[in-house]
Amino acid sequence: MIMIEKEKPLPEKGELLIKVKAAGVNRTDTLTRQNPSLEKPYPILGIEVSGIVEENHSSISRLKPGTRVAGLVNHGGYAEYVTMPADRAMVIPESLTMTEAVAIPEVFLTAYQTMYWLGELKNKERILIHAGGSGVGTAAIQLAKQLSEAEVFTTAGQSKKLDFAKELGADHVINYKKENFEKIINEVTDGTGVDVILDFVGASYWEKNLASAAIDSRWVLIGTLGGSEVDDFSIGSIMGKRLSLKGTVLTPRSDAYKAKLTQEFIDRSMPLFEDGRLKPVIHSVVPFSEVKEAHRQMEDNENIGKIIIKITEE
Repeated sequence: MIMIEKEKPLPEKGELLIKVKAAGVNRTDTLTRQNPSLEKPYPILGIEVSGIVEENHSSISRLKPGTRVAGLVNHGGYAEYVTMPADRAMVIPESLTMTEAVAIPEVFLTAYQTMYWLGELKNKERILIHAGGSGVGTAAIQLAKQLSEAEVFTTAGQSKKLDFAKELGADHVINYKKENFEKIINEVTDGTGVDVILDFVGASYWEKNLASAAIDSRWVLIGTLGGSEVDDFSIGSIMGKRLSLKGTVLTPRSDAYKAKLTQEFIDRSMPLFEDGRLKPVIHSVVPFSEVKEAHRQMEDNENIGKIIIKITEE
């Protein structure tokens, strides 16, 4: 990873120029950096930032220069300045710092999209959230409890991550290294299973997820940490449970999709950050000069919640 000097980006119509205060670290950043086919000019990493509006080239008058915002950018977040589509900007509540605010966009939008747009989570349903200590996992637990009063099952491989998931509101925490989560789920639910599965793992959990799924459940794949190829499975098992299986990745979605998702999330969820019912979860805040350390923490799965890179002082 190298640092270079570049000209300040020029916002186009409909965009903001943001003076970046903090950037979030995401799995897509580490995967991009590790891509052996990358060639010069190398991309500037970073897909979410918090900062100050310096220029507004859109018709959204409330985003005047000086406004504190956070949101998703298409690229270039690990920098002093970046452009952002104005319709993706979240105005930061006064109760949140810049480092807290940047822990919201990617993980909370991913969790919201996965559970509500794709998983169609309904009030008081049961949901299984894998990787309960991850950024998306910690966001999903909170949203499921606060927006839907769901009964939350979650998995993790470390006691400290399970304890923290419990603090966030998870009803049942399962150490996947020591326990069979499908067995526990079926014991707790009298064999009926969960209505929604939020799956970061993929292949290695295939049979266990099937065994955990209720009739008419919705299973959403957002990662393949446990592999991407499944051998010898029966399509009939999906048909028998009338199971809906969907896969998604947020980063490549269109600008229009991300804008619509952001606006709905703002309407439903931002008031809950203002009154403290939803909280950004931060594992560490790393200086810009130590980006390599931030990536190491993510690659070693050390984090509970978000890893933040502090670009400039607030």
